[in-house]
Amino acid sequence: MAVEIEHKFLLANDGWREHVHRSVVYRQGYLSSEAHTSIRVRISDEHAWLNIKSAVIGTHRQEYEYEIPLADADEIISQLCRKPLIEKTRHLVLDDGNLWEIDEFAGENQGLCVAEIELSAVGQTFRKPAWLGAEVTDDLRYYNNNLVAHPYSQWYYKD
Repeated sequence: MAVEIEHKFLLANDGWREHVHRSVVYRQGYLSSEAHTSIRVRISDEHAWLNIKSAVIGTHRQEYEYEIPLADADEIISQLCRKPLIEKTRHLVLDDGNLWEIDEFAGENQGLCVAEIELSAVGQTFRKPAWLGAEVTDDLRYYNNNLVAHPYSQWYYKD
């Protein structure tokens, strides 16, 4: 079984920007987002993936990902996925031997930035960089599948 173990955080400041070693633009859409699972298609550059993930809140969940033809992904996203799409730039940041993924959202979720760290074991410790803000791992609002139904631009209250 494939398991993703991840923590999500808001950002306290832009100090992370000086440590970006690569950035990737993603466009993704959700075919399904139910109480227990989500199915999405993601495109980046010339690659595309189908992703199936258990939709549970918390640090770990099942995740399966498969590369699919780019032309198929374009059709699926444009014709079958719920709107709005998730548009974001993922900045990869190395800090203290840890890889952080900073998602800077665009489109309907413009203004939202979320940092994620994937770990190899539940309970694994890691150093929190000075640019890291509050943890939002257990806050449903910050999950991509929820940002389709409730885009950041429409939030009345923002942290």
